[in-house]
Order: sequence, then structure tokens, then C-alpha cells
Amino acid sequence: MARNKRSTPEINAGSMADIAFLLLIFFLVTTTMDVDTGIARKLPVLDEEQEIEDMQGNDRNIYEVYVNAKDALLVEEEEMDIEDLRLGAKEFLNNNGRDPKLSDNPEKAIISLQNSRGTSYEMYIAVQNELTAAYNELRDEAAVQKYSLNYSELTKDKKKEIRKMYPMKISEAEPFKQ
Repeated sequence: MARNKRSTPEINAGSMADIAFLLLIFFLVTTTMDVDTGIARKLPVLDEEQEIEDMQGNDRNIYEVYVNAKDALLVEEEEMDIEDLRLGAKEFLNNNGRDPKLSDNPEKAIISLQNSRGTSYEMYIAVQNELTAAYNELRDEAAVQKYSLNYSELTKDKKKEIRKMYPMKISEAEPFKQ
């Protein structure tokens, strides 16, 4: 009996590496990477000469905002609707010593924000937006009053001057575990 010594044909794999490399390049080029976004906050620089007591301020200059686990907003220990937070923050910041219950001036005013661990992300962002909007509106009003231009239209030096008038001081405390 004669044996058939036929070998199995091999697949030409020479171009397989080229094809894999081209596919890898294609997917690397066409894939989009998601960039994490968040709330832009610039932390204040710690001045070595400034005393710790000076940084804390007195109770009059601290606007306490608390959001509990049920998304109820408590400002200065009283319930408040989210729609009223911006106006309340503006009144507190722009008091300039008129009302003894509110801040001495915008440079000394601090907004203290505290959340519960059960606070929804939507409520947290809504509160942040309202507080930031209060600062932005005050800066815009000051720019119009001083330079007859909106804050966004000012030069870099003039913006810095307005920001110095209304520095954004939002302190976020450790969340409660409720």
C-alpha cells in the first residue's frame, strides 16, 4: 500500500501581523476618550503670615448652607427653596455692614457648604450653580457700575480687580453620615 505523503498546506501568515497592526492603529485613531469633568474651584493660597483664627472669620461673616439627605436646603438653620438661594447669597455677600446679621463686606464673607452623604448629586450641583451664579452676578453688577461693561468683556487686569472685590470663598465641609 502506498502512503500519501501529502503535507497539509500552511496558511501564509506573513501579512497577518501587518493587518493586526493596521487594525490597532485604526481603533486607536478613531476611538474617543472621555475626559472627566467637574466643578472648577480654585483653592485659596495659604498665607504663612495669616493667623488661623483670621481665616475662620466670625459667625457674622459665615453663611451656612446645609443640604440634608432628603435634598432639603437649610440656610442659616432655616428652610429655603433652591430658587431663593442665589438672592440670599447675594444679600449676604453684598451687605457691607448694613444688616448686623449679615457679612461685614464681600472680602470677609465666607459661604460654608455642607452636605449629607445622602444628598443627591443633582441637588449638590444645583446648590453649587446657585452659589457660583450669585458671585457671577455680583461681579457683573460691579463691572457695569465701575466700567460700564459686563464682567466677561473686561480686560484681564480689570477682571482681577473685580474678583478682588468679590473673592469666591466657598468652604465645603466634610459631609454628614445621615
